[in-house]
Amino acid sequence: MRVLGIDPGLTRCGVGVVDGSVGRPLTMVDVGVIRTSASLPIAERLVTIERGLDAWIEEHRPDAVAVERVFARSDSSTIMGTAQASGIALVVAARRGLPIALHTPSEVKAAVSGNGRADKAQVGAMVVRILRLTELPKPADAADALALAITHVWRGGAQSRIDAAVAATRRPPTPMRTR
Repeated sequence: MRVLGIDPGLTRCGVGVVDGSVGRPLTMVDVGVIRTSASLPIAERLVTIERGLDAWIEEHRPDAVAVERVFARSDSSTIMGTAQASGIALVVAARRGLPIALHTPSEVKAAVSGNGRADKAQVGAMVVRILRLTELPKPADAADALALAITHVWRGGAQSRIDAAVAATRRPPTPMRTR
């Protein structure tokens, strides 16, 4: 499974692509940040993010997209831009028919570090370890995008198997043929 993780932000939108499956080593394919200038109008910044995400999807052809779920932070001045960038990420993925998952920061922290209250340094150290990297990608938005992709490979893969098993139990039994 190839997952594009997106850490939405209006100034820096982290993107990271991870290949792997549950129970197998994961591999980082690519990581980066889509940047916009605060001096530009918001509409132009959102178009830049849209084009950047389109290019990442076109280049890496992910099987799924994992986006950080926006939540009310104490700094309300940044939440609007984060929500707008998140909406662009959802639209870009949906337009291409890709499965989309939203993961909260605490879900990501718990999946990657085992502790839903882990700090950035702990999560970063685990991203380096899980993906067998020599150093943590910078800025933090890039590393956070990789953590989102890791979370989705591990949780999304398991969830899809659970969903398939539940769906199989709901199917009516196949009638027996008689002669």
